[in-house]
Amino acid sequence: MINNDVLSIILGGGQGSRLYPLTADRSKPAVPIAGKYRLVDIPISNCINSDIKRMYVLTQFNSASLNKHIKNTYHFSFFSSAFVDVLAAEQTMQSDKWFQGTADAVRQSMHHFLSHDFKYALILSGDQLYNMDFQDMINNHVKSNAEISIATYPVTAKEATGFGLLKTDNNNTITSFIEKPAADLLPDWTSDVSDDMKKQGRHYLASMGIYIFNRELLMQLMDNPDTIDFGKEIIPQSIHKHKTTSYQYEGYWTDIGTIDSFFEANLGLTDDIPKFNLYDEDRVFTRARILPTSKISGTLLNKTVIADGCIIHAAKIERSVIGIRSRIGKESVILNTYMMGSDSYESLKFIEENKIINLLGIGDRCYINNCIVDKNCRIGDDVKIEGGKHLKDTETETYLIKDGIVVIKKGATIPKGTIIK
Repeated sequence: MINNDVLSIILGGGQGSRLYPLTADRSKPAVPIAGKYRLVDIPISNCINSDIKRMYVLTQFNSASLNKHIKNTYHFSFFSSAFVDVLAAEQTMQSDKWFQGTADAVRQSMHHFLSHDFKYALILSGDQLYNMDFQDMINNHVKSNAEISIATYPVTAKEATGFGLLKTDNNNTITSFIEKPAADLLPDWTSDVSDDMKKQGRHYLASMGIYIFNRELLMQLMDNPDTIDFGKEIIPQSIHKHKTTSYQYEGYWTDIGTIDSFFEANLGLTDDIPKFNLYDEDRVFTRARILPTSKISGTLLNKTVIADGCIIHAAKIERSVIGIRSRIGKESVILNTYMMGSDSYESLKFIEENKIINLLGIGDRCYINNCIVDKNCRIGDDVKIEGGKHLKDTETETYLIKDGIVVIKKGATIPKGTIIK
């Protein structure tokens, strides 16, 4: 397979309200993960590792930080046709509307795609965490003479009601599709999966929102302005008209759509053998920063991931992800926390001249548990934050509590001695 046969289209999603406040001033694909990456780095890295190097990222909400990240990160040779470009919703002679759905986003951007030669369009989501060899999926698409391929993932009955489910015949051709079925319908939607998946109770094939379309068919489908979403309209309407094949994937995959799933996906990176393994041959690419090594003094570390450029004097950090340029003061205890870090350092001269009391990072003698600390936060000395299911959902100017997780908003200052428990 020649990589120039494939054009990748990464969907940035809508407002990302379920990930608020992390999406208050950034798009979902720009949300920081794993201490040093952005969510958009995952689909882009999967493409690069699969030798697919022509990519568009479609977005319309809070796209400035995403634009900046992609501009500063993905540089290819002048003699290569490779690129990663952001396409934000734009007014044209054909349309003056925002993207109305996933299919509408592709439709409004088709004139950009069709300026390139390609046989297959690979359509991806910008807010999922996984490693996949897209070349294997593309080869399967070509071999089966499919017009559409859908990546599918075996899920349990508890998970199944939140996904689009499908059934296949013996040739992996999709015969039926239902979007987020009611629980009482599930007995009719079991599928043939591997023995390993059966042992885990994963009997239902869910759409991963990863599609391959033949170029000609995509052009044809985009001619109908009444279809605005792939999962709700394009796929259900196409399976009986065009050969649609399932590509079953059984590796690690999670849809990062909520604060809870985002939190668990990040803390899962601290496991001895994480399900999403960053320590593998297939690298996750991101912006190359010239940062010093992290400096740690007198700290007990257990199941903790620490990014570059940190200065840490904490007493203990456990099951936590500490992002770039993080500062944590003396005698502080950090548990089950994702600290995103800071975009810059504050020099001693800057601190003195501006008489800054609350420094960037976490102060002395703090206790932080079950918390997400967004970028550029200032948490004063002696702050106690005890997240957990005992806390009711609430929001203030500086933090939000959702499903027991305390999220400190980007750039917020939490005064000395504050208690959240």
